[in-house]
Amino acid sequence: MNPTNVKEYDVTTQVSTLAPPGRRRGVAVSIDDIPHLDPPVAYTPVTAEGPTGLPEITLPSGHTALHVTRYDDVLKVLTEPSFGRRDTNVEGGPSFQPTTMPPDLLLNLDTPDHARMKSFVNADYSPAGVEKLKGSVRRILDRRIALLRSEESPDLFATVLDRLPVEVNVGFLGIPESDIDYFRPSSRVVQLSHDTDIPGLLENFWLVYHYVTDLVQRKRPVEPGGLIDRFLAARDEAEPPLSDDELVAILLGSVLGADQNVLSVLAKAVYVLVQAPALWTLLVDEPAAAPQLVEELLRVLPLGNISTFPRIATREVQLRDSVIPEGALVYADAFAANRDPDTFPHPELIDPFRDGKRHLQFGYGMHHCMGASLARMEITTTLVRLAHEFPTLALAVEPAAVPWDSGVLLRRPTSLPVRW
Repeated sequence: MNPTNVKEYDVTTQVSTLAPPGRRRGVAVSIDDIPHLDPPVAYTPVTAEGPTGLPEITLPSGHTALHVTRYDDVLKVLTEPSFGRRDTNVEGGPSFQPTTMPPDLLLNLDTPDHARMKSFVNADYSPAGVEKLKGSVRRILDRRIALLRSEESPDLFATVLDRLPVEVNVGFLGIPESDIDYFRPSSRVVQLSHDTDIPGLLENFWLVYHYVTDLVQRKRPVEPGGLIDRFLAARDEAEPPLSDDELVAILLGSVLGADQNVLSVLAKAVYVLVQAPALWTLLVDEPAAAPQLVEELLRVLPLGNISTFPRIATREVQLRDSVIPEGALVYADAFAANRDPDTFPHPELIDPFRDGKRHLQFGYGMHHCMGASLARMEITTTLVRLAHEFPTLALAVEPAAVPWDSGVLLRRPTSLPVRW
C-alpha cells in the first residue's frame, strides 16, 4: 500500500474537547480516495422530480417509491409513526429483498406492537447494559491478536475481526460457542440476501430461524444467566406475555445483526483507517478521540447496498418542500442523508472533529437499531486496541486486491492482509 495515494485535507472545525489546546483545524480524508468504499446503487432512478416534488425510483421488486434524501426529511420519515412497515412485508410487496420475512421481526412491526417488544430489550441493549461486555471483547482480542502476531502472512480480518462479534454475541446471549459453526455460515447468506438463489436463501434463513426457535423452546441448551435464559424467565413481564414466536423474532435480530452487521461496519472501519495514515495516527496518539472518530466513520460507511427499508405513508405528511400523499411508498435514504451537504459541510470528508447533528446510520425513532450501543462499544474498543498494538499498521496488498462480500444488507472486505 502506498499511503501517499490518500490525500489529506485541512478542514476548519469547531474546537473539540478532545482536540489539543488551540487546535482550530483538523486533518480529514476524502471518502473519494478510499477505493471500493461505496456500494452499487440498489434501485433504478425514474425521475429527478415527480408530481410530489421528490425524486422517484424503482425498487428491485418493481414498485415505484418516493426517494427522500435530505437529512431533515429523512429524519421526519424515520421518526413519524404514520410511515408503516408491516404492509411492505407481504407476498409481492414493495421491497429491496427477494423474499418476505416473519411478520414478528422488529423491523416489520408498527406501533403499538413494536414498542411492546422493543421495551422488553431496551435495558439490556442500552449503553449501560452492554458496558459489561467490554471485558469479553478485551479477552477475545487478547487471544486473537496473539494469533495474528504468530502468523507468517497475517490477515487481520480472518484472524481477529471475523470472530470477534460472533464470540461476543454468543457469550452475551448464552449460546454455546460450539454452535457457531452450525448457524453462522447461514447467517452470512441471510444477511447478504442475494436474489441469485432464492431457494438457497430461504433454506439458510429457516435453518437460523429454527435454530433460534430450538433455543427458545429449550430443545437446545443455553447457558444459565445469558440473555436468552433471562428473557425466558422474564417473558411474563411484558403485557401481554411474549410468545415463543415473538422471542424468536427478537433474538433472531441479535443472532444476525450483532454478528454480521457489526462485523461489516468494523471491517470497513479498519479498511478505511489502514489507508488513511492521518486518521490512524490520530487514533494512535489520541485514543480518547476514538468515539468521535467512530461516529464519523459510521456516518460515511453504509452497512450494505441499502440504508433503510421502504415504508408506506398512512396519512399525508408535509416535508420541507414537498408533501407525501397518503398511501405513497417511501424510501427514506439514510445513506444520502448522512452526506447531505446542508447538514454536514463537505460531507465527503472524514473529519473526526466534526460537530453538528447526529448521523442516521442506526436509523432513528421507533426503528432505531437495538444493537447500536453494542456496535459502538465493540468497534471503539477494537480500534483503540489495534492502534495500541500496531501503531504502524497498514495493508500488505493493494486495495484492488482486497476481496469483498456485497449484498443487500451487508457489504464488507473479507480479507485484510496487513503488515506492521
